[in-house]
Amino acid sequence: MNGSLLPWLASLLVLAGGAFCLLGAIGVLRLPDCYSRMHAASKAGALGAVLVLAGLAAASSGAAAMEAIFALMAVLVTAPLAAHAVSRAAYLADVKPVVGKLGNVFDDERTADAQAQSGQEPPRV
Repeated sequence: MNGSLLPWLASLLVLAGGAFCLLGAIGVLRLPDCYSRMHAASKAGALGAVLVLAGLAAASSGAAAMEAIFALMAVLVTAPLAAHAVSRAAYLADVKPVVGKLGNVFDDERTADAQAQSGQEPPRV
């Protein structure tokens, strides 16, 4: 029974990982600005890669489990760091996000920093 369950689990993990990668790719195509696109690509792509690598470890019956675990750790470490670096670079390049009714909290911080450097008192909220 246990031997026949492992291929099904591996197939399910690989299919779920592929579905998350597909959702991330659709998010990159459909979302309005670079920040939202980066978020979709990093989160859904990382989760999809983790599920595919877990499926690989299950499908190989442990033969490639260590390699899959090392690749999984590399994805989990690098995906958030890369997403942060890309979003910070876009912010420093003054790429404006598409904001909703609540606005952009970072614009308020930049205005307060600029006023503090020029000697003006920031507005009280």
